[in-house]
Amino acid sequence: MPSTFNVRSRVRERNGVLNRPEFISLNQQPSGGPAESRRGSRRAAPMKPQSSQQSEEPTDSGSRDRRESTKMPEEDCMQLNPSFKGIAMNSLLAIDICLSKRMGVCAYTSSSWGGCRSMVSLLALTGHGITWILGTIVCLTRSNTLAGQEVLVNLLLALILDIMTVAGLQRLVKRRGPWEMSPGFLDCIAMDKYSFPGAHASRAAMVSKFLLSHLVLAVPLRILLVLWAFLVGMSRVLLGKHHLTDMVCGFALGMLHFSLMETVWLSSNTCQNIISISTLSWSPFF
Repeated sequence: MPSTFNVRSRVRERNGVLNRPEFISLNQQPSGGPAESRRGSRRAAPMKPQSSQQSEEPTDSGSRDRRESTKMPEEDCMQLNPSFKGIAMNSLLAIDICLSKRMGVCAYTSSSWGGCRSMVSLLALTGHGITWILGTIVCLTRSNTLAGQEVLVNLLLALILDIMTVAGLQRLVKRRGPWEMSPGFLDCIAMDKYSFPGAHASRAAMVSKFLLSHLVLAVPLRILLVLWAFLVGMSRVLLGKHHLTDMVCGFALGMLHFSLMETVWLSSNTCQNIISISTLSWSPFF
């Protein structure tokens, strides 16, 4: 038979469990009957629309946040997964840079073909804008025929057009060469500071096409003139000044300059007026 002490201890434990905070609501008796609970539920019922109206705003804001959160990953995915066109362009640019660096064998004196650097630089100088402008002016002052003066004046205007157009495109694109090197003195004068498009290639293509169209040359000279234009463009690639795509775009731009100059060709009378005005303006200095 259990002792009275054990029975009392068990009753105390039960009372202690029921007095805990989580069991207090079970011990409390409702103050009113079922009628009051029904009235309370009826009074609480009209308050539901207000709470629903208040809850609509956070749901709207939550839906907006969800839409924004769903849009952002799509934009990120578009950046992380470029299109086929972007992949192809980046691949071609990488190939262009790699081939241009490998072909820059005369970029420095310590390069693989560094001993030929002076000769390649001399070949590039034959396609420089300052060289051709000075040579055209000298030939124009010594020319006595109207046909010769007409060709030389149009060639001088074509050279000025080529220099200004290439300089403007280079300032717009600002593409660096495959090898980091500062431009030379003549390059700064001719505003040939950047890589794209190739100024020497553009000038060589335009001059060779111009001379082939307006001068009567033998077949060997015509072949040599075309070969000279190609070598002038390649010389800048060997020197590490331009990429291969810069040279190709320079050739295309030179042909475009020639076509444009043919459409605005100046007649012999106009060339004579230009020569007379220039001689009158420069006569006080000589």
